[in-house]
Amino acid sequence: MSTQKLATWAYAEGFIAPSELIERAGAEGETLGAVPVHPAVGSALRLLAAALAARTVVEIGTGAGTSGLWLLEGMARDGVLTTIDVEAEHQRLAKKAYAEAGIQPQRTRVIAGDAAQVLPRLNDATYDMVFIDADKGNYPLYAEHGIRVLRSGGVLALDNMLWHDRVADPAVRDEHTTVLRDLGKTLREDDRLLPVLLPVGDGLFAAVKR
Repeated sequence: MSTQKLATWAYAEGFIAPSELIERAGAEGETLGAVPVHPAVGSALRLLAAALAARTVVEIGTGAGTSGLWLLEGMARDGVLTTIDVEAEHQRLAKKAYAEAGIQPQRTRVIAGDAAQVLPRLNDATYDMVFIDADKGNYPLYAEHGIRVLRSGGVLALDNMLWHDRVADPAVRDEHTTVLRDLGKTLREDDRLLPVLLPVGDGLFAAVKR
């Protein structure tokens, strides 16, 4: 890849800067091991939520609230973000970030628990958007539930689908890389979806449910 192409890529990834609040929430989360979404991923999520005028969004992996803040910026003013995470301390930071952003409490439904157990309780074909950024080994399960709960025309989005530039190298066969590589190919061929893989951040897969 040429030096100019790398410079262009870096320019595009830095084109939208995160707010001070998102940067602060991300820094606080990193102290607990909650890696924030890349700003280029966050701005893409905000765009998708805004294009959908999303009122109902499910987020699997709350982290410290950075992706939730991006999503809420794009969602309809009365939209509700349902966010699921197994780490209560991560969610404490997320609630703090939502409050600092002036998000009304009724606009977030924060569920502490294992997403594999929570997701089956969500209704079919109800949500405008599903965003997945949690334990990689369970991505296939989360994606299948995500497709189930999405309405027709809704968007499924998954972060880390290039996994530190490892997915594109067929010689790399560790467990997480293999799971994500195989899942990307499976979702690409799924007749229920119209997919794209965006080379932003650590790789954002997005698809519209037919």
